[in-house]
Amino acid sequence: MESPRRPGPEPAGVPGNGEEAPSDPVEISVDGTLDLHTFHPREVKDLVGEYLRACREKGILEVRIVHGKGTGSLQRTVHAALRRLPEVVSFRLATEDRGNWGATLVVLRPLS
Repeated sequence: MESPRRPGPEPAGVPGNGEEAPSDPVEISVDGTLDLHTFHPREVKDLVGEYLRACREKGILEVRIVHGKGTGSLQRTVHAALRRLPEVVSFRLATEDRGNWGATLVVLRPLS
């Protein structure tokens, strides 16, 4: 049951009060598909690198990153991050059946 809200100003750290709420760690399933829809754009660069490292540790060398179609801003951020990662062999936009230009397919180097 939800407790009733007390009238008055929002406490610090609550959205709508000019501040962002602290974010709790999110558990991500490492299964070869990373859906970025639920993440803030500023988290994406670090998240992509961490997720790809976790995939390699599990032996997953083909990864699909879903960034959505939108304006293309998130896609550009993802591609810029991928270009800087030495473990990335190649990447390209997904085929029509795997998300088309709303997703990127990544091939990773195996662990040595």
